[in-house]
Formats: sequence, structure tokens, C-alpha cells
Amino acid sequence: MRQCCYPVHACEANLKKLNSVAPQSASPPADPESLGLRLSAYREQSARLRPVFAKAYDELVDRLTALDRGEVGPGTGEPMPLFNLPDETGRLVSLSSMLQAGPVVISINRGHWCPYCKMELRSLAAVHGEIRRLGARVVSIMPDSAQFTGDYVSRNELPFPVLSDIDLGYSLSLGLIFWVGAEIRRLYEEAGVELEKYHGNQGYFLPMAAKFIVGRDGLVKARQVNIEFRQRMEPEAILAELNALRTA
Repeated sequence: MRQCCYPVHACEANLKKLNSVAPQSASPPADPESLGLRLSAYREQSARLRPVFAKAYDELVDRLTALDRGEVGPGTGEPMPLFNLPDETGRLVSLSSMLQAGPVVISINRGHWCPYCKMELRSLAAVHGEIRRLGARVVSIMPDSAQFTGDYVSRNELPFPVLSDIDLGYSLSLGLIFWVGAEIRRLYEEAGVELEKYHGNQGYFLPMAAKFIVGRDGLVKARQVNIEFRQRMEPEAILAELNALRTA
């Protein structure tokens, strides 16, 4: 099979108990290579604090894994579907325009409220300078509206845009969306994670976490779709792929 946040609003006070074990500083981490270890440590600590969430997440991952045949999302060597989505300021950003300047690292994220996404995006921010030196650009895509992504980008000092995937249309074109299920919906509602407000609809769908490295020719050069969303592509793996593209 192919490989495969903190709350920023007062209404999410309950979720702060879960997020309190994640790094508190808004500055990028000093050692981005340790992303996997930090994600694992956070997962273990949050499981101790909120075991009911851990159990529900495990069951969700099992459900998605049973459906996956290693065919989720565009494969290596295949064209990456184009997008034209608004950033946190409302400006439309297109993949075609970004590719004119070089390769693009596309990070598909669950939302501004997700602690795993926040840790991952901070790791990307830490290596952003090196990514730019390799001639590439970074963009995050999540289903939250600019009302929420704008504050998120500002608070976390992200040096790349976060685009709003309105009604999950782009993630749907990639085959990456899933329904969270009744149990996780209930847990999110109890914790103050208001997906219907963040997304502007009541669907309770989320995208699978994923990374796609797209060459200037529009083809996927490397990818990782994380059905187990508590794991993410390591920053050094991204840099290695970009370096290989540069020297090819």
C-alpha cells in the first residue's frame, strides 16, 4: 500500500485540555527532523489525557485502512489536479501560477483546530527557507474558511499561504475526503470543535492528511497520504525529494 492547533477561539476551551500537551511556542521547532518523534509523543500524552478520543481515532483509522487499496489520491508520475483557491486574505491562488516559479509542496491538512496539523505546519515553517533555496514553494490546503485560517497563519507566523478548500471540493477531486462518523462528531461537539462553523456546512467531512510534491511539469514526484493522520511526512524527506528534483 502506498504510504499513505491549537484552539484559537474561546468556544474551544474544552479542547485546550487535549492541546495543552503540545508545544506552546509559536516559533518554529529547532529540530524539524524530529517531527515523527514529537507527533508520537503528543499522541501518547493526549491518549492518556483523553483516552476516549484515542479510541475513537483508532477506530476511524481502522475503518479508513480497511477501505484503502493503496489508491488514495494521485500517484507518483500522475498529473496533479489544478486548484484555484482563496488564501487567508481572500486572494485566489492557483497551482498553475505557483508551478511557473518551480516545484510546489502541497500539504493537505484537516484544519486550524488540529494539533497534529499545527505541529506539521510548524515543521514546514522551520525548513521553509531551505525549501525556497531549492527553488520550491509551499502551500497548505484545509477546509476551514479564511475567517479561521487568517488568524491561524498570523498566530503561528507561517511563511506560506493557507488556502480554503471550500466545501472540500478540491479534496474531493483528489479522493481524499471521508465522513468522521457519529462517534467522533459527538466527541468534537463536546470538545467545542465546531466543524460546521469552520466549514460553513453541516457535512462533518474531513480530508485525509497528505503531502504531494509536484514538479514544474505538473506531475506528482513524491507523495504520502496519511490514512493514519497522526503521522506525517518528515521534513527531511521533503528536502531530499526537492534536492533530487534540482539535481535531476
